[in-house]
Amino acid sequence: MTAVRQEPDPPPTDDDLAQRFRAGDETALREAYDRYGRAVLHLATSTLVNRSDAEDVTQATFVAAWLGRDTFDPDKGSLIGWLLGIGRRKVIDRIRASARETRVVETVRQLPEPVSTGPDPDAVVDRLVVADELARLPEDQRRMLELAFYDDLTHQQISAVTGVPLGTVKSHIRRGMASLKRRWEVDGAAPGPRAAGLSGAR
Repeated sequence: MTAVRQEPDPPPTDDDLAQRFRAGDETALREAYDRYGRAVLHLATSTLVNRSDAEDVTQATFVAAWLGRDTFDPDKGSLIGWLLGIGRRKVIDRIRASARETRVVETVRQLPEPVSTGPDPDAVVDRLVVADELARLPEDQRRMLELAFYDDLTHQQISAVTGVPLGTVKSHIRRGMASLKRRWEVDGAAPGPRAAGLSGAR
């Protein structure tokens, strides 16, 4: 009697995988990582220089996705698209953290000795004024300017980490700076050197 050869089960469809992932099926988490992990890693490595940082971002993306799976709506988009969106935010977080670490290290290196004086009042006021004005801008303009101002990202880097086309990034920054300039003129407040430098973002 000839044994009947059993064909392997076909891989789950993207829709089926997305539904089980959202429902909390732990096997779906593993399947999602196997299927989409390389795409998330590619996103991270295309922006981050350090491979280890990119791998950490990939893992953090799936952890955040699993913990926040209730917020995933298959009707609004695919699971891979949702994961890549989380991945982009994690890349931005990593870049911000690295920028802060770099600034701290460089600042410490440049100090000849510990100083007891407080922060420059003008610099503090400058930063608060900018933050207050940024909060009044439309979300897209505010986000682009925050990345340029607080994280010192170039236009190309902002485009890479947000997925927004380079021309759109430049347009948001240009319109946002124009709005800030008008507000400063109306309020009679001149931006400090760091705030004024926003217009020269690369």
